[in-house]
Amino acid sequence: MEESGGKLWGGRFSDRRIDQVMERFNSSISYDKRLCYVDILGSKAYAAGLFKAGLVDQLECADICNALAAIEDEWRNETFEIHPSDEDIHSANERRLKEMIGKAGGKLHTGRSRNDQVATDLRLWLRQEIDQSLDKFLVQIIQILIERAQDEMDILLPGYTHLQRAQPIRWSHYLCSYAWSLWSDVQRLIQLRDRVNVMPLGSGALAGSPFPIDRLYLSDLLGFDNITPNSLLGVGDRDFVVEFLSWASILSSHLSRLAEDLIIYSTKEFNFVTIADAYSTGSSLMPQKRNPDGLELIRAKAGRIFGHMAGFSMVLKGLPSTYNKDLQEDKEALFDVVDNLYVSLQVAAGILSTLKINEQRAMGALSSDMLATDLAYHLVRKGVAFREAHATVGKVVSMAEDQKKEMSDLTLEELQTVSSAFDSSVASIWNYEHSVEQYQVAGGTSRRAVQKQIDDLKALLELRNIPTASSSTAL
Repeated sequence: MEESGGKLWGGRFSDRRIDQVMERFNSSISYDKRLCYVDILGSKAYAAGLFKAGLVDQLECADICNALAAIEDEWRNETFEIHPSDEDIHSANERRLKEMIGKAGGKLHTGRSRNDQVATDLRLWLRQEIDQSLDKFLVQIIQILIERAQDEMDILLPGYTHLQRAQPIRWSHYLCSYAWSLWSDVQRLIQLRDRVNVMPLGSGALAGSPFPIDRLYLSDLLGFDNITPNSLLGVGDRDFVVEFLSWASILSSHLSRLAEDLIIYSTKEFNFVTIADAYSTGSSLMPQKRNPDGLELIRAKAGRIFGHMAGFSMVLKGLPSTYNKDLQEDKEALFDVVDNLYVSLQVAAGILSTLKINEQRAMGALSSDMLATDLAYHLVRKGVAFREAHATVGKVVSMAEDQKKEMSDLTLEELQTVSSAFDSSVASIWNYEHSVEQYQVAGGTSRRAVQKQIDDLKALLELRNIPTASSSTAL
């Protein structure tokens, strides 16, 4: 058993010993120490708020802030010593502060609870990750996709539905489809940031603060857009965590689907693309193997990330209002998801930037049966109703299969046995470039339509704006 007297809450207990298993079970310092810098940032702002409220004098405020800066240096230099009594990053930093400046350090927690402190720290940390890394990595992938789409416009390949060859499309059109999915993720991230960037500090344990703490002043110091409107909500709300985990699940599902496509396209059966050696591995038994492990791990991370979202959602489902210790589960889920998103996005960017498209193989996979819809449209343009044209072309497909030949090898005479609407102009149908160029509609696979998508994506990236909380850097 260990003494509990060093705890922030130890004065309440007559038996000052705590079970060692409970000590480990209750502690979060092993993982929430990564909040050390934002915890110090929030504490510096709170010291300024205490001074403004007349609860510390100017010298005490300066001593607190200078000591916090020194503690920050200890974390950066990896010289900060964690003590057994340090349950979490908040108690560790406060314990060190009191060691350095004594009584003045004990004033920092006036009117503040770990409940509103941890909620503030977590929002500061997540906002920082959004601003500094996640947006950057995500945008990088979109840029790679649209640059390749611009450069590889001439390449055609089969488009698939139900994993069956459907119609010819441009490789660029395919790349743009994922660029658009990821752009939706950028938009969601920008919207999510607004809900993350709301400050709970000043909510106390649950009822607010009895001291004249200017929460809007603190909010401005820390670069928040607003303050939480209710103290009970302020300490107990983790919707922003669930929303981020949900956003991450959607993003990872997009990356997973892209990975699945490229895994299939890289097989010998397809051989449309080649994954660079830097993102492949071999087999310990079969020397010929080239395994797309980078893509497979991206695909796997989607399940892991979704699991965190589902798991933490279940933590919240049965909680009574305000703060409960269950909420400590937010950090490991959030940290793990962010870490795995970072590596997934970086590996995906590397794979996409080094990917080789095997043009001859991709275009060689095109077959005239993929032009069956074009053949139906040809009849429509001659006045045949689409349903009739569809049925007619179905018979043409059956004829070609029976004769074990390509549809394009059927003679005009053979086609006319199915429908008299066919004439010599049908020969123009058997051209894949002509096929894709039909789709001039916005969002289509024609050269002009794809170029419009590329131009629109470039413009959107230039206009995007995730604001940064620059005002907080001065603290």
